[in-house]
Amino acid sequence: MRISRLELAFPAGAPGRALILGADGAEDLSPFDPASTLIVEGMAQHHDALKARGFRVATSAEGSFDTALVTLPRAREAARARIAAAAAHLAPGGALWIDGQKTDGVESVLKEIKALGGISDMQSKAHGKIARIENPSRIPADWAARPLSPAPGFTTVPGVFSAESVDAGSAMLAAALPEKLPTRIVDLGAGWGWLSAQILGRPGVARLHLVEADHAALECARANVTDPRAMFHWADARSFRLPEPVNGVIMNPPFHTGRAADPGLGAAFIQAAAGLLTTAGRLWMVANRHLPYETELARHFAEVAEIGGDNRFKVLTATGAGARNRRTR
Repeated sequence: MRISRLELAFPAGAPGRALILGADGAEDLSPFDPASTLIVEGMAQHHDALKARGFRVATSAEGSFDTALVTLPRAREAARARIAAAAAHLAPGGALWIDGQKTDGVESVLKEIKALGGISDMQSKAHGKIARIENPSRIPADWAARPLSPAPGFTTVPGVFSAESVDAGSAMLAAALPEKLPTRIVDLGAGWGWLSAQILGRPGVARLHLVEADHAALECARANVTDPRAMFHWADARSFRLPEPVNGVIMNPPFHTGRAADPGLGAAFIQAAAGLLTTAGRLWMVANRHLPYETELARHFAEVAEIGGDNRFKVLTATGAGARNRRTR
């Protein structure tokens, strides 16, 4: 756990007003006083958990800070953008720290920063490194987040899922959808909105709910999908609910937590989809071929079938949400 690195870097606690960019909702942040710390966190589940613990949490930073801690994301361009954002909010003489796992590229980022002006107070612990940037003012201006264009008419930012191109699984799922779709649909884990745009291009759709936990991705989706039938929800898809059930759910669920494979994420999406649908409603989803989601689908739906795919992906459909459980009682 990175708390061991934080304790080495801040043995007496983080001084002054502190800014943290990126934090897990459950991690130990004891060197930081909640009363004087702002955490910028865009993942809905972490945002809510940190807020419940008494931290001030936002999706972007405002003001200036004496201490800034950047948690490095995996994507290099996203890491650069996060460092540039932290540097822009430092008070004169403020300290900028970089923390990250070796598997997320912290060593290469620190090497790059060292060439710009130096690093100090570097500590290695728990398969990661933390270090202070000597001259934050030398962070290049072009490190700031710049929009990307993954497909004609669509804009993304570094760090969101499939930021540079349309995900192959989503493209396969869109191609397998029927010509006419149900009236009320949820795109569960909507990302930056490409799949939602394809859904809205089919006849029959009266309302589409885009549900996405990544605030940056959802903001991209708002810009990319301007159809008045679209409604946007910043929420953890696994616990998302609506006042009334829908008759269609379409999803390309994630199956990684960081770098670690976690098929339980997809299983949680399936359970959430079943809870959103009417009994006659239908789920369409795409998954990597090796993931055993048919068993989980059979737990929540009466009928399950594969309707497309190749050696990498499979497109599955299911209906009869809750009906199987009622029959076996």
